[in-house]
Amino acid sequence: MRSSGRNSSDGKSGGRGNYRGAGNNRDDRQKRAGKPRPEERRYDVGGSGSGPASGGGAGSGGGPKKGRGSAARGGAKGGPKQSPKPGGAGKSTAGRGGRSAPARSREYDARVEERNRERYANKPQIKTAKTFPGAEQEGERLQKVLARAGMGSRRACEELIDQARVEVNGEIVTEQGLRVDPEKDEIKVDGLTVATQSYLFFALNKPAGVVSTMEDPDGRQCLGDYVTNRETRLFHVGRLDTETEGIILLTNHGELAHRLTHPRYGVKKTYLAAIQGPLPRELGKRLKDGIRLEDGYARADHFRVVENTGKNYLVEVTLHEGRKHIVRRMLAEAGFPVDKLVRTAFGPIALGDQKSGWLRRLTNTEVGMLMGEVGL
Repeated sequence: MRSSGRNSSDGKSGGRGNYRGAGNNRDDRQKRAGKPRPEERRYDVGGSGSGPASGGGAGSGGGPKKGRGSAARGGAKGGPKQSPKPGGAGKSTAGRGGRSAPARSREYDARVEERNRERYANKPQIKTAKTFPGAEQEGERLQKVLARAGMGSRRACEELIDQARVEVNGEIVTEQGLRVDPEKDEIKVDGLTVATQSYLFFALNKPAGVVSTMEDPDGRQCLGDYVTNRETRLFHVGRLDTETEGIILLTNHGELAHRLTHPRYGVKKTYLAAIQGPLPRELGKRLKDGIRLEDGYARADHFRVVENTGKNYLVEVTLHEGRKHIVRRMLAEAGFPVDKLVRTAFGPIALGDQKSGWLRRLTNTEVGMLMGEVGL
């Protein structure tokens, strides 16, 4: 009969038997290997012999069954981890590798924190390069100050230092990164003082009819009208007559302005004067020897004839005095009143081709020459 063939006692099936039947060969092999089917596996957290490796099937003992929710709370993803009971054979929380990380005690963490604290507390502080005496360590790097003063790029200024062309407070700088205080330190390049950013120096070609003051209560045109857009207050170095044209310096460096106008330093000024001739040959010698005026003798340092057209003469006069109307008074006393007067140079600063009424900023070289004239 077919029924006896299907359910033979030797465990072999002659037809298509049920997968979960008692005589199924695959089911018997799972039992022999001790691997229960998925629906029979346990998910207990604690208890001896309750894990899947215990080899028990659906009816094996070792504790009541627990569902997925209990397993999740016992360490599966999404729930708080629970440590196994000491001495128990429950499920390990060591992860897939099967190794459990040793727990770190509070004393160990405290020692680590204390060691790190000591390591950074005893770390040596970095010392910045010192400046020359009189300068603050919080100053700026020398090459940065030189670059801002117009001496070139920072790389070019570093080359100036490497070439031993820069000195600070009278000492030649031989190292890079020196910090200086532009307000206090004296910085020179090739012997010329470097003008820092805090000071401004301008040259104005003053037109005729402009008053040599920064403000005029009578409303006349003055020097201040040419620098109204400047944030820093400037003042003029010396004066020019209202009808005299030419170069006049404007700055906010008080000490430099004072020395440039002080008779002790003898800064020379050069003028071009238009007069009527003919001129005697001894006029230049007479001016150099001194012309007597009501406030004393006045002497010229240099005199020459620049141009002569008929009776019209253009002469150049150089002198270091700064008395009021000095050139006009000297030539008038010699018998040659001035028709037009232009100052063409103030010390080493020449007017050049600068147009009338134009204001220009002095170059760093010009400022250095000015300071060299008066020992700054």
